[in-house]
Amino acid sequence: MQIGMIGLGRMGANLSRRLMKHGHEVVVHDQSAYTVKSLAGDGAKPASSLADVVKQLTPPRAVWVMLPAGEATETTIGQLSELLGAGDTVIDGGNTFWKDDLRRAKALKARGLHHIDVGTSGGVLGAASGYCLMIGGDKDVVARLAPIFVALSPGGDTPAQGSTAPQGWLHVGPNGAGHFVKMVHNGIEYGLMQAYAEGFQILAEANDDNVPEAERLPLKIDEIAEVWRHGSIVESRLLDVTAAALRDDAKLKDFSGRVDDTGEGRWTIQTAIERAIPAMTLTAALYARFRSRREANFADKVISAMRKGFGGHGEAKGKS
Repeated sequence: MQIGMIGLGRMGANLSRRLMKHGHEVVVHDQSAYTVKSLAGDGAKPASSLADVVKQLTPPRAVWVMLPAGEATETTIGQLSELLGAGDTVIDGGNTFWKDDLRRAKALKARGLHHIDVGTSGGVLGAASGYCLMIGGDKDVVARLAPIFVALSPGGDTPAQGSTAPQGWLHVGPNGAGHFVKMVHNGIEYGLMQAYAEGFQILAEANDDNVPEAERLPLKIDEIAEVWRHGSIVESRLLDVTAAALRDDAKLKDFSGRVDDTGEGRWTIQTAIERAIPAMTLTAALYARFRSRREANFADKVISAMRKGFGGHGEAKGKS
């Protein structure tokens, strides 16, 4: 299939490469001419503008927007709505607030356009192993674009037998559902990361000077992280990136421990509050990130290392 990709950051560039690897034609555009040239060298078709992207695609067109949530996505989708024609589809694969999807889908529908929201998980590791895709929008449009989702998912080009969930992609509901599910996914992620981080801090301080000498345990936490990866009930991809970071430096000296938070964690908690749903662990994990920007500890360094390992994220630069 043909598809346009707007935004060639860590995720957009890797999504494009995976699509091309599976035989799809990708027309790419980004504010960085260097990045566009780099993707063109990998086989993508370069476009100098949004209008050029639309011009190079054959109707019914599909344009994937992979930009930061907020103004960048808002402006880009607004411009595309004026350039695309009836029957074309805008795919928002970023971490958009799900209620914005409802508003944008309604506006696009008035112009005869389709809107698909795709919660995309996999980070920098997804280029090789595939992405988990949580998709919201019209069922028929999702079905038409299925080859794109199949290629991006861990299933690759393997045809689905029954539900597509085992392949790593799923049409989860109408507009907004994809990003709603991804929002909760990231809220859970916060909790999981916090649990690992606190556990490793307890291990790291088992030989601390504050512990009675007779009770001190000189533990090799890098090797403990590694053994947990093999047969343990707590093994996971988050543990994989943690073990890799600790293997490089068990003290994580290169990390300050100032942990940022993205919109999804806050939105998950806000939704829980609005609906009176108790979410104690997720809320505590979010508050721990706030605290890390004032007084970081080893657990915060572990979280920073995880975020860098799976998503290429840097550390927070200031209070918020």
